[in-house]
Amino acid sequence: MSRPFVYIPDPALDLVLTRTVDVPPALVWKAWTVPKHLMPWFCPLPWKTVECEIDLRPGGRFHTVMQSPEGEKFPNVGCYLEVIEGERLAWTDALLPGYRPAPAAAPDSASHGVGPFTAVITIAKHGKGTNYTAMALHSDEARRKAHEAMGFHQGWGTALDQLVAYAQTMA
Repeated sequence: MSRPFVYIPDPALDLVLTRTVDVPPALVWKAWTVPKHLMPWFCPLPWKTVECEIDLRPGGRFHTVMQSPEGEKFPNVGCYLEVIEGERLAWTDALLPGYRPAPAAAPDSASHGVGPFTAVITIAKHGKGTNYTAMALHSDEARRKAHEAMGFHQGWGTALDQLVAYAQTMA
């Protein structure tokens, strides 16, 4: 049996958000892996997640559609790379389901220069709560900087706050 990959962030290429939250790991996992539980918190309000499809297996589809306050929709489809039940999710939008290469995005796309990236969510029990780490891995420093300037820490932090508030209603 193979061992899980060890993700070691590179500060020049990757963004990391780490926090301890007062929600059990099982609820954090459920909030990330069940569409009806992901949609209420996944993007910072007043944005909304209006569609979600999860095929929770390596090579499976992770698809969301975010909607701006003005009603513009932003679809995103990716491929799960790693699913370790209750511990870690990794996916990328550089690949489509089945590990098929995604078409190159147009330069004027909604990615704002971020381009494709790989996301890794790690959860671990900490007392009655969870140590939570979200990483965004980029192909080059310019894309990492663009994602940071776009508001990675604030946006992903706000989404985590929303996940915590939502998960507390699930208990």
